Amino acid sequence: MTTNPITPDPSATTPTGAVASPPAGRPWRALFLLFGTLLLTGAILLVPLDALERLGDFGYLGIFLLTLFSSASIVLPSPALGAALAGGAVLNPWIVGVLAGIAAGLGESTGYAAGYSGSRLAMRSRFYSRVESWVRRWGMLTVFVLAAIPSPLIDLAGIAAGTLRLPFRAYLLACLAGKIVRFVPVAMAGRLLKDVLF
Repeated sequence: MTTNPITPDPSATTPTGAVASPPAGRPWRALFLLFGTLLLTGAILLVPLDALERLGDFGYLGIFLLTLFSSASIVLPSPALGAALAGGAVLNPWIVGVLAGIAAGLGESTGYAAGYSGSRLAMRSRFYSRVESWVRRWGMLTVFVLAAIPSPLIDLAGIAAGTLRLPFRAYLLACLAGKIVRFVPVAMAGRLLKDVLF
C-alpha cells in the first residue's frame, strides 16, 4: 500500500513552509474524551438490562446511522464506540461490528473532502505535519493503521490524504478495513460484558 511521491497543496502550509501550531494547552479535549468514555462504559455497567435491551428496537439501521453521523465530525470525540459497545450487547456483535465499521469509514470521508478542498482545518493541530509525513511515506497503510486504533489522528490522515490527492477509492477501502478491525472487537466486548454482568 505505497504511493508515488506527491507534492502537497501549498495552501496547507504557512508562508514559511511550516505547519502552524495550535495555542498551547488543550486539556479540555482530554478531559472531555475521558468523561465520554466513562459515561459510555456506564451505559453497559449501570443501566438496567431492560433499558439496555430497548436499544435493540433501533436495530442495525439505528447503529449504522448513529455511527455514520457521529464519525463525520472532524477531530472531535464521538459516541460511535459507545454505540457499537451497547449495540453488540443486544444485537449480533459480528453484524454490529461490521456495520459500525462501514459507517465509521464512510463518515471519515469528511476529513478527505476537507483536505481535498484545501481546508486549513489541520493547521490547528500540532500533529498534522507528522501525520502528513506518514501518509506521504506509507500511503494507505497509514490510513488503515490509524483507522484501526482509537485515536483522532485518523481525521488528520484523511485531511492529509485529500491534500496530497491520494485516490479516494484507495483511501476509503483502507479506512473501511481499519474501522471494521476496530469495531468488531468493541461489539464483541459489549456482548461479553452483558454475558458476564447479567
